[in-house]
Amino acid sequence: MDKKEFSVLIKYCFLKGKNTVEAKTWLNADFRDTAPRKSTIKDWYPKFRYSEMSTEDGERSGWPKEVVILRKYI
Repeated sequence: MDKKEFSVLIKYCFLKGKNTVEAKTWLNADFRDTAPRKSTIKDWYPKFRYSEMSTEDGERSGWPKEVVILRKYI
């Protein structure tokens, strides 16, 4: 599963009233190898708690999404 799908599952756990430990246990049971880390779950819960119900990641400063590599030919 990709990051977007896991954020939806984390939101589901939040809306069902599970705490972060219960959410991590539930995700580990079904997605043992690919489940998000506990810190990821802890990052999403406050967003949902403060009514930011979008499961999309926000914009971040830093490197652009697209990078152009210029090659110098000798």
